Amino acid sequence: MTATRVPNTRSPRPGENGTVSTSPFPIVRRGRGYAPADVDAFLRDARTAYDLDPSADPILSADDIRRVSFPLVRKGYSTSYVDAALERLEDAFALRERERSLDTMGRRRWLAETRETAQVLLNRLSRPAGEKFSRSGRFTQGYRITDVDTLAVRLVAYFETGAAIDVETVRTAIFRPQRGGYSEEQVDRVLDAVVDVMLAVR
Repeated sequence: MTATRVPNTRSPRPGENGTVSTSPFPIVRRGRGYAPADVDAFLRDARTAYDLDPSADPILSADDIRRVSFPLVRKGYSTSYVDAALERLEDAFALRERERSLDTMGRRRWLAETRETAQVLLNRLSRPAGEKFSRSGRFTQGYRITDVDTLAVRLVAYFETGAAIDVETVRTAIFRPQRGGYSEEQVDRVLDAVVDVMLAVR
């Protein structure tokens, strides 16, 4: 399945003035992009981890990929291209983790645990508007409550009725800042768990 392959860092691509670049991603001409050395090193490590025997203990997880960050530098890699590659990579690792869990626990137990996690998330997201998450300090920036609550309504519909919402929408959700808003750490942690469930049941 080509969509789950680790990007090939040696693939040439057209560069400026018709030249050929060995860069795996477009270079940002203006502004900043992800530091190439950091991205390349991470992808090498990811390829090594993905090529390990499936029975070996994993050294990199889908969650690790979701949380990775890179410095922004001039003449860096295009952030949109790298982010898209990381999403495909996360999908590949999530699929492997699902297969490993199925082999280890058996389908019945795996489904039971996934449903249990989904119910915990649904209970959280179903709380009244403005009360779904802890607040940041009065003078501390958090996520805008109405923005988070709007996404939460869609996720409740997803868990309860299977309403359409794709995993990319959750992955790339952006919330405006608000003093005394929802705790960023808590919201991020819950949304990460939502992504895990969505990938597991694909």
